[in-house]
Amino acid sequence: MAILEVLNLEKHFENTMVLKDVSFSLEEGNALAIIGSSGSGKTTLLRCLNFLEKPDGGSIRVRGETLFDAASANVIKEKELRKKRLHFGMVFQSFHLFPQYTALENVTLAGKLLAQERSDFKQNKQAIYEEIEEQGNALLKRMGLSDRRSHYPHQLSGGQQQRVAIARALALNPDILCFDEPTSALDPELTGEVLKVIRGLAEQNTTMIIVTHEMAFARDVSDKIIFMDDGVIVEQGEPKQVIDHPREERTKQFLSRYAQN
Repeated sequence: MAILEVLNLEKHFENTMVLKDVSFSLEEGNALAIIGSSGSGKTTLLRCLNFLEKPDGGSIRVRGETLFDAASANVIKEKELRKKRLHFGMVFQSFHLFPQYTALENVTLAGKLLAQERSDFKQNKQAIYEEIEEQGNALLKRMGLSDRRSHYPHQLSGGQQQRVAIARALALNPDILCFDEPTSALDPELTGEVLKVIRGLAEQNTTMIIVTHEMAFARDVSDKIIFMDDGVIVEQGEPKQVIDHPREERTKQFLSRYAQN
C-alpha cells in the first residue's frame, strides 16, 4: 500500500494555475525525485503537501488517512495544521536555521515546543527535555556533526547548516522527508556533503521526495522520477526510463536543454 497518495491536486494564485490535476503515489521506503524547469510547480507541490500552501482541488492521503480533500475542505485551525505537517519533514533551499540558537537547539526546538502540549509535561519536563536532547545529539552524530552541536549557524559552513536542517527535519520522525532543491545554495564541494547524506538516507530506506536539478543523483538514488512542466506531470516512472529513455517530447526537450548547460 502506498504511504502517500495524491489525487487531482490543484493550486492557483489568483488567475494563474500553478498545479493542474497532479496525481501520483509513493511507496514506503522509496525515494521520489521531482525534476523540471523553474516555474514548473515543483516547489508549490511540496508546499501544498506540507500545508504551507492550501490546495484548491484534489486530495492528499498519508497511510490511508485523508489529510486534505477539497470536496469537503473547511477552514483548518492552526493546531490541526501543525498536526498535519508532522507527516512531512521539510528541508528548504535556504537553511532557515535560527541564528540565535546552536545546532543542537535548532534540532530540538520543535520537539520541545510540541512536548509542552503533553499532559505529563509539567511533571516530567526535565526528563522529557533530556530525552529530546539525547535524540538531537544522536541525529547530529548521524549527520557527522557531533563536534558542531554547540556552534551557531554563522560558525558553520553552508553544507553543515544544511545537514543541521536535515537533522531538524528528521527530529519529529516524519512519515516522508521532503527536500526542495537542497543543494542549490551550495558550491560543488559542499553539494557533495549534502548529497552524500541524502544518499545514505536512501540506502536506509527513508521515504523521501526530492526536488532536484542534480540529474545524475536523481537517477542513481531515486526509485521513481516525476518530470513536471507548466504545473502538470508530463511523465513519471523508473529513473532509467524517464531520464535515459523518455517517452514524452517535453521530457526529451528538457533533458536535452539540461545536457547542453
